[in-house]
Amino acid sequence: MTDLIRTSRLTILTISICVVFYSVLVLATASIIAPEKRFGSLIRDKTGAVIGSRLIAQGFTREEYFWPRPSAVDYNASAAGGSNYSPTNPELTKVAASIITRLSIPDDQTVPADLVSMSGSGLDPHISLSAALLQVDRVARARSQPRERIEELVRGNARSESSAIVVGSQLVNVLELNIGLDALGQ
Repeated sequence: MTDLIRTSRLTILTISICVVFYSVLVLATASIIAPEKRFGSLIRDKTGAVIGSRLIAQGFTREEYFWPRPSAVDYNASAAGGSNYSPTNPELTKVAASIITRLSIPDDQTVPADLVSMSGSGLDPHISLSAALLQVDRVARARSQPRERIEELVRGNARSESSAIVVGSQLVNVLELNIGLDALGQ
């Protein structure tokens, strides 16, 4: 019976240390080191209402906004995942062709892969600088703004990310860029 009591005490102590105290320690450390990320890098409007996260893509389809990468999960964070299409799958080719048609890209212009291919999670919030620049004309027309003004905003939002696949490439957070667009009109 004493072995059972000792074993039970040791189990409770181990669970307390490994589950409770460790979790509290990690949360406290995160609160000090990266308080914004701890809460999901949320973006709020002027009233304090959450309008999105810097870490999760949102679907934009209107002409006056920059469009993110396509999403296999319709930008649903609870269902993150890729399409799992192979590069030779005809369905992938159809999706890419419809996006290129929708973007109204001339045949002689190169389309950045991130505009027509889905990310592994389906929630990548960034597009490449070249993908954003390709959309400048459409957005400028839809907003009746000078192309140069929209391009300046895009370049101002471009950041070199440490997670960028190609070293030295710049990425643009689509939600932050679109918030900047809305601020131009005010």
